[in-house]
Amino acid sequence: MSRMNTRLRHGVGLWAVAFAFLAVLAYSTAPTPLYSIYQERDGFSTFLITVIFAAYAVGVTLALFFAGHLSDWVGRKRMLIPALLLSLVSAGLFLVWRDLAGLLVARVINGLSVGIVTATATAYLAELHSSPKRAQVLASTANLGGLGIGPIIAGTLAQTVDSPLTVPYVFFAALLVVAVILVALAPETVTRPQTRPAYRPQRIAVPAAARSSFFAAATGAFVSFAAFGLFTSLAPSFLAGTLGYTSHVLAGVPALTGFGAAIVAQFAAGKWDVRRLVGTGTAALSAGLALLVTALWAPSLALFLVGGVITGAGAGLLFKGGIVRASVLAASSPNRAEVLAGFFLAGYLGLSVPVLGLGVAAQFMAPKVALLAFAALLLTGALLSAAAPRRALRAAASAG
Repeated sequence: MSRMNTRLRHGVGLWAVAFAFLAVLAYSTAPTPLYSIYQERDGFSTFLITVIFAAYAVGVTLALFFAGHLSDWVGRKRMLIPALLLSLVSAGLFLVWRDLAGLLVARVINGLSVGIVTATATAYLAELHSSPKRAQVLASTANLGGLGIGPIIAGTLAQTVDSPLTVPYVFFAALLVVAVILVALAPETVTRPQTRPAYRPQRIAVPAAARSSFFAAATGAFVSFAAFGLFTSLAPSFLAGTLGYTSHVLAGVPALTGFGAAIVAQFAAGKWDVRRLVGTGTAALSAGLALLVTALWAPSLALFLVGGVITGAGAGLLFKGGIVRASVLAASSPNRAEVLAGFFLAGYLGLSVPVLGLGVAAQFMAPKVALLAFAALLLTGALLSAAAPRRALRAAASAG
């Protein structure tokens, strides 16, 4: 009976953690379709929108570097609940502090939450699920699914309610409260050491023989998150400014379809080995980015949306290839969250740096030229990931 109770608690805990992961990531992209409202209200430039977005990515990066690995020592639940509360604080700031300074602080705090949740929840799910592969699928679905549904929910609410800068944040705050309660009921999977290790910032604890594989995984994460960053930062501005579509609902569509395509592509890939994931992902990413650039040079909403879908599918395959590699390395390490935090650190650097560069470039050149340069950067990174040493690819493929 005790064993059955333990299995039941782990099963309930699994879905509680998955829901919390989904809720935090959905909330993190909720401001995407609202940026145009802030632009209209306060006269924000495209560059300032990227700065606000970069503030979030800075928060994520700081959290991954300074706190993403701490759940290996203090426990998964003991880190996840405070991280959820940070997202709640961020939502509260969006509601009460509505000028530029408030937006920046709220996004940094939201980023801190996401950085802790991403590494902690991924490791937590792997320990609550009996199948490592299914845990990877669940973690990836919660991550990308949350990022995709956040903008469409917020955009739909903004389009249909009288308080578009209030109701979306209240809605997500309610989801986060539910997530806190559910995670509080989940079992802890980490036993605290009798003597807590001395604190140190994140380090990438990867054996020398596996570093080429980790580099390939990290590069894939950088590229895929850079593509995802386009959906959650400047895509609405391109829709409104270059293509002339100002609907708040439509502003959330590129993120929904892009992340949705990423999830579908990952499921469709099934048991593909790493080499096939990376090769197909690079090819799809190339085609999708070509369509996105073409859609701005010869203005076409249909091309832009189709290009977003294909880009999302390619980025999803690259991300899956990376998470398989990183999870294999994490499984062989006593510091699971530390390895995963290093992987996601590379991803969120990709989420911030290229998109910020795109925002800067858009101030000095036509958006279509800036997007062309951005696409070239992403394709270079994808090729670097695909060109990882064959030995490392074979090892990751056979283990995954």
